[in-house]
Amino acid sequence: MSAIRRYRPLLPLLASLVLCACFGATKPTPPPAPLVPPPLVKLRIGLALGGGAAKGFAHIGVIKMLEANGIHPDVVAGTSAGSVVGSLYASGMDPFQLQETAYALDQANLRDVRLFSGGVVQGQKLQDYVNQQVKNRPLDKLNLPFAAVATQLETGQRIVFVRGNTGQAVRASSSVPGVFEPVEINGKHYIDGGVVSPVPVDAARQLGADVVIAVDISSKTDGTNPQGVFNIVGQSISIMGQKLGEQELARADIVIRPKVNQIGAADFEQRNQAIMEGERAALAAMPSIKAKIAAIQSAHQQQAIAAH
Repeated sequence: MSAIRRYRPLLPLLASLVLCACFGATKPTPPPAPLVPPPLVKLRIGLALGGGAAKGFAHIGVIKMLEANGIHPDVVAGTSAGSVVGSLYASGMDPFQLQETAYALDQANLRDVRLFSGGVVQGQKLQDYVNQQVKNRPLDKLNLPFAAVATQLETGQRIVFVRGNTGQAVRASSSVPGVFEPVEINGKHYIDGGVVSPVPVDAARQLGADVVIAVDISSKTDGTNPQGVFNIVGQSISIMGQKLGEQELARADIVIRPKVNQIGAADFEQRNQAIMEGERAALAAMPSIKAKIAAIQSAHQQQAIAAH
């Protein structure tokens, strides 16, 4: 008892020392960290441009309206006429340069007639014209990833060109049977891609597109008899590829159909009308295009948040 009385005055000091030691050993709890959402997912927009000879000028009008509304495709795939417009666009031409090039185009620059060779038009002029426009760059050196779709004559397979001579790939994609000679590349022969892939949606997907905007300018049978060899052959190809084309178009996110059925396959004089129809069709589809892009953007963002 005497010992307790002796140290009682020191008890408050000892208690203080113990409390200080306890508080000193405990680190202060940091404030809660805010949840940082993942960065906005950048969608890759793909443009699939279908075949249709002179109707292909409509693609220019579509591209004009897309860019005017802030939609800039990241990858481009083209079949036949779509490969011509697509290659020039992928090379870095803006829509107005495309339009100027279209107005300046002379059919004589594209047609090199050579009879008794499996076709009427050789196609070398088209190849040279495209290479000149893209500054002789190969497919994999264009500003945007680009694919030209053709049909291998020996097997009937769809072939997607993404490397090599741009003009030659476009020529192969555009070689309408009976009008153009088949194109020989490395011992194989190629004809118009419209036979197996009238609108190259799948090729755009292969290039990595998250959203595919397809432009269908193919001829539709309307009970009338097409006049002229080019128109007859063009409609025949459309009929052959119709079922395959419908299946592939179903895999697009948006399909734009310019009203160009009244324009003949060889009616280059109606290029301005075709461009205007492309503009009208794209403008009419714009609310659907923006809504679809927003929906896919939201879905990708939710996936990124869940993974984060």
